[in-house]
Amino acid sequence: MRGLGELEAAIMSALWRAEGPLPVRDIRESMVYDRELAYTTVMTVTNILHQKGLLEREKTGRAWVYWPRETHAEFTARVMGEVLRTGPDPGATLLRFVERFSDEDMARLHHVFRQVRDRRAGGPLPRPSPAAQ
Repeated sequence: MRGLGELEAAIMSALWRAEGPLPVRDIRESMVYDRELAYTTVMTVTNILHQKGLLEREKTGRAWVYWPRETHAEFTARVMGEVLRTGPDPGATLLRFVERFSDEDMARLHHVFRQVRDRRAGGPLPRPSPAAQ
């Protein structure tokens, strides 16, 4: 799965912003979407996201509560990796991608390389910035 449909993305965004598991009713209320959606529509798509392995769920009373299996940053990184691996030449694709980086993006990339190198060397685990979550 490379990405999310518009409604799936709205549901996932609501859950990524949430501070904990949400029932469908609360997901629907906190969604940012361009039109009003029926409860059953949100329930159906939320269940599909669970079946796809993107959401965990637990029965609380009569309702299911849902939460993401991975953070937004983890999801995005996984999708980026999947896209990179599907191209005919991942090295060339990565080169073209990095060539589009701004100076700020390049500085961020160098910082990330240092974090990964430290992590692999057994150094302290860096704390991701709130913007990376």
